Amino acid sequence: MSPVIEKNHKILLNVPYKPYFASPEFVLYNTDSIGLLSTLPEDSIDMIFADPPYNLSNGGFTVHAGRMVSVNKGAWDASKGFQNDYEFHVRWLEACRRVLKPHGTLWVSGTYHSIYQCGHALQSLSFHILNDIAWFKPNASPNLSCRFFTASHETIIWARKEKKAKHKFDYDLMKGGRWPEDQLKKPGLQMRSVWSMGTPKPSEKKYGKHPTQKPLDLLKRIVLASTDKNDIVLDPFTGSSTTGLAAVAHGRKFIGVDLEKNYLDLSVKRFKDLIKK
Repeated sequence: MSPVIEKNHKILLNVPYKPYFASPEFVLYNTDSIGLLSTLPEDSIDMIFADPPYNLSNGGFTVHAGRMVSVNKGAWDASKGFQNDYEFHVRWLEACRRVLKPHGTLWVSGTYHSIYQCGHALQSLSFHILNDIAWFKPNASPNLSCRFFTASHETIIWARKEKKAKHKFDYDLMKGGRWPEDQLKKPGLQMRSVWSMGTPKPSEKKYGKHPTQKPLDLLKRIVLASTDKNDIVLDPFTGSSTTGLAAVAHGRKFIGVDLEKNYLDLSVKRFKDLIKK
């Protein structure tokens, strides 16, 4: 085992929390992410993807599979008021900044309910914003009220910890790789900041689903764009751990944190299925 790989393996497990699940490259913790992040070594993580609460659970309704369903996902997704929501974003982003390596990057996804607070908090903490990605969903749910434009995208902010550091970006792969899942990507041309990808496929939900689950294609692109093999990827709101599956499938290490045991159980099933394949 090389010194770098050995060091990275120790970081995955060397915290005062007992892992909920652990393998050599995929470790899950059932705890508050801010607390766990405070125990990780400073400057130890290569990339973070975060899908924090969008604060969408407000008693409204949406459409899923042709049926009207509640947008409520749980108490964790309910707004606690502007100031409390903003302070929460500052706290978890501050914890992420401490553990990122100087050249490390962070991706954070959201809708207009949350992403502008996250963007402001990122800048207040001296992150350097590299891009904002528009993830266009061709199969987005219709708008029931018919009083607004149909919401068919999410915004993903990509930011670097230190303004003057040189971050990882696999330009050649993004430009010249095969990306058949994206209807907008033209072969041989630079990848642009609007990505067209559908929501998770049925096969990605065969063990159950998370209410804000991201498609594997989306996280695959993010992981490959901004990390190298054996890098450590962390997700502080891991849910069903799509980030971890994309990381491990491409030779990276992964740390996932979540408060909900049932989503971690789902993560374990998905990981074991990946390893089997």
